[in-house]
Amino acid sequence: MEKRVVITGIGAVSPLGNDANTFLDNIFASKTGIAPISKFDASETGVTLAAEVKDFDPLKRIDKKISKRMDDFSRYALYSAYEAMEQAGLKEGEFDPDELGVIYGSGIGGLTTIQEQAIKMSKKGPGRVSPFFVPNSIINMAAGNISINLNARNTSQAIVTACSSGTNAIGDAFDYIRFGKAKMMITGGSEASVNELGIAGFAALSALSTSETVEGGSIPFDKDRNGFVMGEGAGTLVLEELEHAKARGANILAEVVGYGTNSDAYHLTAPRPDGSGAVDAMKLALKDANVDPKDVDYVNAHGTSTHANDSAESQAIKKVFADNDHIKVSSTKGMTGHALGAAGSLEAVIMVGALQRQQMPVNYGVKNIDPEVEVELVNEDNKKSPVNYEISNSFGFGGHNAVLVFKKYEND
Repeated sequence: MEKRVVITGIGAVSPLGNDANTFLDNIFASKTGIAPISKFDASETGVTLAAEVKDFDPLKRIDKKISKRMDDFSRYALYSAYEAMEQAGLKEGEFDPDELGVIYGSGIGGLTTIQEQAIKMSKKGPGRVSPFFVPNSIINMAAGNISINLNARNTSQAIVTACSSGTNAIGDAFDYIRFGKAKMMITGGSEASVNELGIAGFAALSALSTSETVEGGSIPFDKDRNGFVMGEGAGTLVLEELEHAKARGANILAEVVGYGTNSDAYHLTAPRPDGSGAVDAMKLALKDANVDPKDVDYVNAHGTSTHANDSAESQAIKKVFADNDHIKVSSTKGMTGHALGAAGSLEAVIMVGALQRQQMPVNYGVKNIDPEVEVELVNEDNKKSPVNYEISNSFGFGGHNAVLVFKKYEND
């Protein structure tokens, strides 16, 4: 018999705050974390904007010696995991470490470390490459550092599915609990790609917005959208088997009820133009959750602010929810930027906030809705609508599609 899976803790490091509550306060106050790039001189890249993590002090939660041996993507992950575990009330010595696992995602991993060490080798020779180059840069080290520092002795896995990584990680962790392989899981995604190599690489793909103004940057579903704005950060959830959470008196925040994942099998970077892969992924998730499309209140769209994604995704949403007369849609990337492998996990934190606060996040920045977008977008006038069931979409380069279904928790 499948187990029910609930969320008992959330944590965030983000362009809008370095704890979950601050992050959610700013999201639901419709603020943006997008601003001119400050981490380096980006003038030669042709890109002006990013959604950078600001005022981050890892030593508030992470030991100084441990922090020095990490790339930012691991720091963000571990920092937010500490917060999520604290909110869940799971203290070391008070739970069975063999029942706690980690499944964590990242699209790129330690890109800053890779950039710095490649430059050092080029200038000073291979003998000057740091002995921490490999353990700082490889993608599994977000999961590894969480497992080591939080004494999680069940499975420890890294998920790499580009911009679907965080959502796939949460879905896989959900499966791990509901099929009885663990009682608790730390899961989410992290990314730290706002650096010269990250910006230059995506700029070379013509994927990034070249807007010089925040207002013209990340504007999902707007007819004048011109590419995504790079974001970064980490979102972490503590998932728990329902009866385990109830037995220890945990505060239950929300419930995960469905997961769907598939592949477009189409193109390296572009989605299927008709959105068929996304359609099937959403249908798989809803079937898994045993939820009728008519009962869904909100869709958190992948919505990257690129023409190809937003057009295909809006068509897909319209097809799946054709008989739903009240569903509302938004992409939160106008506020967070696109955090790549961390996008779906930060959006999962937002989904918990939406259920807790009974408020949907607005589609920030949109002024002229693309005529091809035939879905009702969340705005300041309709954002305080009831939310019981909601889905979150993530679609990654390589054709990776991942969808989660969340539900308002009811003690029944």
